[in-house]
Amino acid sequence: MNDSDTSASLEKISHDLFSTRKAKLETMRRDGQDPYRQNWDQRHTSRTVRERLKEKAHSITSNEVSLAGRIVTFRLMGKASFIKILDREGILQIYVTQQAIGEKDYQAFKKYDLGDFIGVKGTLFQTKTGEITVRANAILLISKALRPLPEKWHGLVNDDHIYRQRYLALIADPISRARAITRTEILKHIRQFLWSRDFREVETPVLQNIAGGAAARPFTTHMNALNCDFYLRISLELYLKRMLIAGFDRVFEIGRVFRNEGLSRKHNPEFTMLELYQAYGDYRDMMRLVYDLIQHLCHEILGHTQVMRPDGSAIELGNEWREVTYRELLREVTGDPSWFSRSKKEKLQFCSEHSVEASGDEEDFEVTHAIYGKLVEPFLIQPTFVTQLPRELCPLAKLNSQDPSVLDVFELCINGQEIAPAYSEQNDPLLQRELFETQVGDDKQNLDNDFLHALEYGMPPAGGMGIGIDRLIVLLTEADSIRDVILFPSMRPIDHSD
Repeated sequence: MNDSDTSASLEKISHDLFSTRKAKLETMRRDGQDPYRQNWDQRHTSRTVRERLKEKAHSITSNEVSLAGRIVTFRLMGKASFIKILDREGILQIYVTQQAIGEKDYQAFKKYDLGDFIGVKGTLFQTKTGEITVRANAILLISKALRPLPEKWHGLVNDDHIYRQRYLALIADPISRARAITRTEILKHIRQFLWSRDFREVETPVLQNIAGGAAARPFTTHMNALNCDFYLRISLELYLKRMLIAGFDRVFEIGRVFRNEGLSRKHNPEFTMLELYQAYGDYRDMMRLVYDLIQHLCHEILGHTQVMRPDGSAIELGNEWREVTYRELLREVTGDPSWFSRSKKEKLQFCSEHSVEASGDEEDFEVTHAIYGKLVEPFLIQPTFVTQLPRELCPLAKLNSQDPSVLDVFELCINGQEIAPAYSEQNDPLLQRELFETQVGDDKQNLDNDFLHALEYGMPPAGGMGIGIDRLIVLLTEADSIRDVILFPSMRPIDHSD
């Protein structure tokens, strides 16, 4: 049986169970029961009751608890039963007996289903096997589940179901649930780390009249109130730099960014970006900052500095990170010390021989960068600062004072992908205008004159950095794909017309 047949079979089973549960719900209501309660006095969680039982000195009263959660395991045994509930802190076992809750409530309890939310009051004890358990003296259905939960992964047979019905994956798969929790912890610790270094968190517009700060295709929308088109932002950069101009020396934002481009294991059109700017610093200050930040996350969240790749190899985040120039890497991969003096024709010939896509219409630097993207970056597995990129790649960065053909920038690459680019920020308004004009060419309407005007009031020298939060979480949680760490990744809508 293939995935399609399996999915159809499971869908039929689910539909039949839905009908059965819906009939059960109607019976409950006819009997005067309310299967959707207003609330429950949830005083404890699975974690806090474990901590309570571990206390050396406690009275019988301190063992009394009140919890709520979803039934995920159900084992009926006559007049005594074991169930397990899932709450926000984890799974906890409940022991339910007819003697303790009464025959009427016990008979009602036996009609509960997997997935139902219940409230439980009782006392704590440990079973002979040492499992911490609540001995229920009161139990109540507080929210009826009409659809059955997947039995582990039998109900989610392919990636499409897993990503589209993420809420079920978070219930059924402990790894998915742990990864989602770790994501929130990473964001919390990033904020705490930056706050401790006197950065202020700010919020900048998601809707922008010019899609600036990066080279990417934007999403377009229309604002009725102003009767004009706007873009969903492709970067946080230019508004954060306005904050530097305003005198906020250290600022950051963690926000959603939108790029109307491809979907892959490394890309989602809607993703989370951290951008930060530090006045009176440069890209080397950003090197130290990102190194310290990742060490902080390793210490506070992982407890170690080594992460594993899907192929079983290890990435060590705690050692000194390699620093190498862009040109050195290109000379290494091409085996040609004179690569940058070669003609475009010779470079295109190399592309043809090594399956690097290049049509010949690209600029010379674009041909070289295509080689970097295909033959260099995917093989930078251990942490690597790639420095001194060509000036054509970023008009927002400072030119190197010794060699103005390259930039004072780095790209931090780990696990074969860029995690964080950083610059010494360009703050010369006249040179910035010239670089912008070169970038947009004849498309002058995409020139951000408002930002350039603001820059003319003076911006202090600064280091700036962006970190792809989703890619960082993929790395730290050892996930296979960016879709595994985004709670609700972009999906094609289901056609319900049939």
